[in-house]
Amino acid sequence: HSNLHNGLKKNCAAVDQPTAALLTDLKQRGLLEDTLVLFGSEFGRQPTAQGPDGRVHNITGYSMFMTGAGVKQGFTYGATDEFSYNITENPLHVHDLNATILHLLGIDHKRLTFRFQGRHYRITDVHGEIVRGILA
Repeated sequence: HSNLHNGLKKNCAAVDQPTAALLTDLKQRGLLEDTLVLFGSEFGRQPTAQGPDGRVHNITGYSMFMTGAGVKQGFTYGATDEFSYNITENPLHVHDLNATILHLLGIDHKRLTFRFQGRHYRITDVHGEIVRGILA
């Protein structure tokens, strides 16, 4: 919530080179086609400030990247308005994201259940649908 500029520079410097090395290594060894790589966060950020050097949380739009294991390469799925607040294209619910990730891992999200208090539950609840536009 504060010191965002310096914190972002520090964190990017810590993950950029290792991430590039991981992806390069997986690709060179022919493992990227079978390995799902997913980077995400708990929420997005709005361009509005919170204090002198912070950003307001955004619960409706967030950025992540996926590659490998059947993911379509080199494209963007979804968009927000110029304020990064409202979703303007391809809204993606977390249940659909989970169903898609499980599909890419070879797991049928409708059959993956856990028993709790006498009932079977799914991680995708009763909603999740595989997002075909993300798949290669």
